[in-house]
Amino acid sequence: MHQHVKPSRPIAWLFVAAAGLLSPWAAQAEKADKDKPMNVEADALRYEENRQTSVFNGNVVLTKGTIVMRGSKLDVRQDTQGNQLGLLVGTPATPGFFRQKREALDEWIEGEGDRIEYDSKAQTVLFTGRAVLRRYRGTQLNDQSVGSEILYNSQTEVFTVKGGAESKTAANPSGRVRAMLTPIPEEEKAGKTPPPQPSAEPATLRPSVKITEPKK
Repeated sequence: MHQHVKPSRPIAWLFVAAAGLLSPWAAQAEKADKDKPMNVEADALRYEENRQTSVFNGNVVLTKGTIVMRGSKLDVRQDTQGNQLGLLVGTPATPGFFRQKREALDEWIEGEGDRIEYDSKAQTVLFTGRAVLRRYRGTQLNDQSVGSEILYNSQTEVFTVKGGAESKTAANPSGRVRAMLTPIPEEEKAGKTPPPQPSAEPATLRPSVKITEPKK
């Protein structure tokens, strides 16, 4: 069992273990996202009232606060408390895509996978198959990890990465976990806040379907 302790100062992503990776971060993802409505655009929709499920097909784009997800198919189920469970799949050519802003920082988390499972209650995102997770500071790529499965918790900002057969590529025939880490900037070591960099904000979308969580 691994214990995760929040650091007292900002740090670059910290990785431990050979088969998996764990990373505590100093700041949380955008806290308000979990209470924002879920908006979805797609070419087609099938909705089942009894099962409280919605299946979107074709050029799917989901937004929920700062969260953006894109893929070819999205299956969303909502429980009696209004919590949303979403399964997004990509295509053989293009994996599914996920993006979310970090709280009070000009930083973004981006991920890809053949399948992406989103849980609004647990605030977790699971990427499987061709899984990649990146951290951007403004528009600059700071850190990246690659594996067959990545589980990201946006509330605790801890993620785990596993290697395996699905991670094997021509560039990585072993299928082992791979990571690129950027050193801590000197201004952060000195306790200073670096100036923000311009960020590429996601395009504004006009939602065609709205799935709203109940007010608390």
